[in-house]
Amino acid sequence: MSAPVISFEEGEAVLDWIALTDALAAGHDLPKAEVADSFLYRGDDTLLTRSAWIDGLGVAIKAATIFPGNPAKGLGTVNGAMSLLSDSDGQLEAMIDFHLVTKWKTAADSLLAARRLAPPEVKCILIVGAGTVAASLREAYAAAFPDAEFLVWNRTTEKAEALAADYDATRAVTDLPAAVSQADIVTCGTSGGVPVLNGEWLRPGQHVDLIGAFKPGMREADDAALSRARLFVDSRDTTIGHIGEIDLPLESGAITKDDILADYYQLDAFQRAPEDLTLFKNGGGAHLDLMTARHILTAWTERA
Repeated sequence: MSAPVISFEEGEAVLDWIALTDALAAGHDLPKAEVADSFLYRGDDTLLTRSAWIDGLGVAIKAATIFPGNPAKGLGTVNGAMSLLSDSDGQLEAMIDFHLVTKWKTAADSLLAARRLAPPEVKCILIVGAGTVAASLREAYAAAFPDAEFLVWNRTTEKAEALAADYDATRAVTDLPAAVSQADIVTCGTSGGVPVLNGEWLRPGQHVDLIGAFKPGMREADDAALSRARLFVDSRDTTIGHIGEIDLPLESGAITKDDILADYYQLDAFQRAPEDLTLFKNGGGAHLDLMTARHILTAWTERA
């Protein structure tokens, strides 16, 4: 019997944000993942290959291409392929739409942290950026915080307005410092690679979620933001030494490795006091793609 090919539409029909975050938490109760990332470059273009093996869960190979010139051709910037292989015999179990896995893994990764680290009452969530990731964040965060108002800021205001128009209780804003001060959660999904979030704008009691930086030299928040906050990451192995968001403030001395309090293999340590300012770096490692792909295959197989 050939391995199934699960389309974006088929996956969307059977998935739930809260259930996926629970699956990610359960995945970290298994033996620690073996992960490997590799980058190839051609000018501004990038090939990122991420592989993971978790004993008892299986093997995943995800290849992502990042071509910044694609939008000018009417194409998406990020594309790729996703394979899920058996833990017992190594055979291909499923090919799952790359964009489906990326959407749900990326936003659920951040949502799992927010469910642990967000303040007790969340009235306002600010999304910084208005691309594909921002839309996923709007859907994911609404599942856990259904009564929150959403603000959207983007360098190009028209894009923020277009995203906000697609959702209720969502509006575009142009004053980023004022929006940050208003928000209980600030989630950033920008791709410019330079800081857009200034630590001086933040206040005690907030939760910050950083997603956009994915390679050396890239970051979304300045040193002050990281040095002021209690720091958490999804994986030390795939953030430290890999992503500028963590490595650049380590190099400057703004933080030390000891300032990173926990990753998801220490999920019980994801706690906060009401006055804490917490900050989570979403590195999106291949082990999370594996956990997400396995959850998608299970949900698809068990569909009514």
